Amino acid sequence: MTAQPLVSIIVPSYNQGHFIRRTLESIFAQDYRPLEVLVIDGASTDNTVAILKEFSDRPELQWVSERDRGVVDAVNKGFARATGTIGAIQSSDDFYLPGAIATAVSALCADPALAFVFGDIKSVDASGKELDRTAFTPYSLQAVLTKEIWIPQPSTFFRMDLAKALGGWRESVPYSADTDLWLRMALKHPARKIDALMAERSIHDAQRDTQGKKIARDYRLSIDTLPGLSEAPRAIRRAARASQALMELRYDHNVGELTRAGRYWRAALAWPPLFRRESAYQFVPFGPLARALASRLARTLGLR
Repeated sequence: MTAQPLVSIIVPSYNQGHFIRRTLESIFAQDYRPLEVLVIDGASTDNTVAILKEFSDRPELQWVSERDRGVVDAVNKGFARATGTIGAIQSSDDFYLPGAIATAVSALCADPALAFVFGDIKSVDASGKELDRTAFTPYSLQAVLTKEIWIPQPSTFFRMDLAKALGGWRESVPYSADTDLWLRMALKHPARKIDALMAERSIHDAQRDTQGKKIARDYRLSIDTLPGLSEAPRAIRRAARASQALMELRYDHNVGELTRAGRYWRAALAWPPLFRRESAYQFVPFGPLARALASRLARTLGLR
């Protein structure tokens, strides 16, 4: 890797005219060069294309607007066009914070063994108001699988040759394609969490994150078909099994209490440290409701 490797930023886009100008501005305002910005737009019907034309004076920008098969197809088109050594995939409604790219490049150049690096992020609403921010502990694959931490797409940078060798995003898991790629990378090479706030993630009604049942479904399929998992250490395999139930708990909420409690049991039996991490109430049907009622009664009686 050269001292100043080319960084390719893939930006899949569809009808995100409300956000994409700020996304591109956050890239071009970075203090790192050389950059290659690849916007793959799925024939947006809003003002996205007009905004892209406003950046015609930017030699780093390449864009196309044509019908595609969805975000996985768009990202993989970006992989096919990318020529950089380091890559990133930035949603067209998320934004880099100052210094993010230089920070990531420095970390990847310092340790050639790393598959990817990621930093902390802020979550903001559609108007840009901060909702919360992460404070991730150091990376380990077990921590990712057991949902102690997660890998945010907006702040992740990776080795482009590895991503391409692994085939980019898998079309079989469209609602979990980014996480699936990080896991396939992580089974082959180490990664690192950078202690820096690197990006902002928008939270709004049109997001794929509202498709909870589909996200949980695709994540389960991802783990079931993850190349190399069967050869991984036993602890990783157990953490991966637990992660399926934990992802269902996180994203698929419209279930009965028996199902909810059963998922906690399934996760903890695969990964016993969860018995210590999670409240005992979580393992009992209607446990969280009983705890809330007991707490309310204690406050009413002046016991707390």
